[in-house]
Amino acid sequence: MQRSKMLGSIVGATLAAMIGGAIPAAATTTQTPVINTGNLSGAFLSARTAERDNDFDSAIAFYRQALTYDPKNTELRQSLLLVLLTNGQFKEALPLAAELKAVPEIERFSRLALGIDALNKKQYRQVETLMMLSLQSDLDRMVTGLIAAFAKAGAGKPNEALAMIDKLKGPEGFTLFKAYSSALIADMAGQKKKAAEFYQSALDNKANIAAAPDTYERLVEAYASFKIRNGDKAGAEALVKEAIDVLSGRMVLVEFAKQIASAKTIKPLIETPQQGASEVLYVVATAIDNGGAEAFSKLYLQMSLPLRPDHDATLYQLGDLSAKLEQPEKAIEYFGKIAKDSAYRRDAEMQLAINLAVLKRNDEAIKHLGVLLESNPEDMRTYLAIGSIYAQDKNFKQAAETYDKAVAVLKQPTRNDWTIFYQRGISYERLKEWDKAEPNFLKALELYPDQPQVLNYLGYSWIDMNIKLEQGLDLIKKAVAARPQDGYIVDSLGWAYYRLGRYDEAVTQLEQAVKLRAEDATINDHLGDAYWRAGRKLEATFQWAHARDSKPEPEDLVKIEEKLKNGLPEEKNPGVAKNGVQVPEPPTPPAPAPAPDKKG
Repeated sequence: MQRSKMLGSIVGATLAAMIGGAIPAAATTTQTPVINTGNLSGAFLSARTAERDNDFDSAIAFYRQALTYDPKNTELRQSLLLVLLTNGQFKEALPLAAELKAVPEIERFSRLALGIDALNKKQYRQVETLMMLSLQSDLDRMVTGLIAAFAKAGAGKPNEALAMIDKLKGPEGFTLFKAYSSALIADMAGQKKKAAEFYQSALDNKANIAAAPDTYERLVEAYASFKIRNGDKAGAEALVKEAIDVLSGRMVLVEFAKQIASAKTIKPLIETPQQGASEVLYVVATAIDNGGAEAFSKLYLQMSLPLRPDHDATLYQLGDLSAKLEQPEKAIEYFGKIAKDSAYRRDAEMQLAINLAVLKRNDEAIKHLGVLLESNPEDMRTYLAIGSIYAQDKNFKQAAETYDKAVAVLKQPTRNDWTIFYQRGISYERLKEWDKAEPNFLKALELYPDQPQVLNYLGYSWIDMNIKLEQGLDLIKKAVAARPQDGYIVDSLGWAYYRLGRYDEAVTQLEQAVKLRAEDATINDHLGDAYWRAGRKLEATFQWAHARDSKPEPEDLVKIEEKLKNGLPEEKNPGVAKNGVQVPEPPTPPAPAPAPDKKG
């Protein structure tokens, strides 16, 4: 895959790993024009399209338009309710929720919304009634059961609340959330012994903690607060330090550690039943935020806000989700609302700058990051963010200089610092200063042996320059072995075989890469080239046509159209090998394809 195409993905993967958040790939800044569609089906289809594009404002307008044609349509009203809640328009959603509270298919959200409203009004008995659903999944049972328990605690009956939680039945994953909620209720009620037992029980639930890192983070903050308030500051600090190690130094916990180190006491994480119910929705939302469930995660987060409007953790997660849903302007809005003294503030500032860059407001983004760097010149994430913005602009000189500054302040590089050397290596490689690039890749591998992205980039670079051919191929093979499902790295191995004139092996690998990344124009283009050299010219033409239709970069499109017209030129000196290996003359400059790592 070509270097220019991959830089944004490389940068995104690196920042996601360092910041722990979403790096949006592209900005969606325009809304669907809300026009009068003239009929029910037109309005409905327009609403669905806008909703699929995460353009919730337009979706709401179209659903309302559709309802003018069929005001009693239950499906339309359900859809409108969900979009209103997801868009944070809670008050506007309440009348619809009341109308739909007896509809089994939607009651999990209609009755939940009404329960949240009742909880805010301290109508605790009504909350318990509303949380009784006729149809419910395991997730619904946990959410409604825990919220009902916080309502019971609000009514002054914490022991009954704890008994309610104890009776909740469900999968093994329930145990972490049950113990955590029980700890919060006992803590809120001043039942110190029970609270300590529940906190420790939740903390000991290692298997489920691994699957819910955000819940673990909140648990640690709550338990540390409890320990400090009960005279065990050293225990609190040790707890947070362990969590920082487990979660690879999350900056929220790093900032929290600073706060507790300088404070004599610290307020409880949860002080009211309303905040407790909000916490339930928060931990559920963060636990399901994967595998395409972003919209539902956002819905639960938005529903938690009426209970705790200024909750920094929720605002941060909403910003993160908005970035994932390619809504950078909304992401910036959420990140900007986080309190300046919050433990989330530094991460929020970083993400805000990244989303400014997504909107091509690079000067603002770099200025913003410059302020962060002044406040902490040793924060490697800030250097990475600044360097990434320069790299996306193909300003590799400034990127390299930024990484040079980062390395200068690194006294003793650790495994986590491999990304600095890797990105510096890329910058110098793009500047055609291989004598400076190669040592950085080698240093990255010294810090993090067998790191797949570095193996891939360095290995392909060697092959591309016709040096260390066998070593380079071995590195790429190691990268593929580590990430066999990564289409970009598999493509790199296939293209390496192509460069070495091993066309049949190239075809095998590139066919696999296309299966993994069927939508990628460059990988399809590579497979077309390999087919042509392997004598499969009809298949090559088909593959190039597919690459042409997959929105390649403009400069690549020109080359693909030329190949569709005339094929590849005859090889120069076919069968002649360099350094013992045949190396063809490729039609386009090859490049390594470091894999984007969406999960960091």
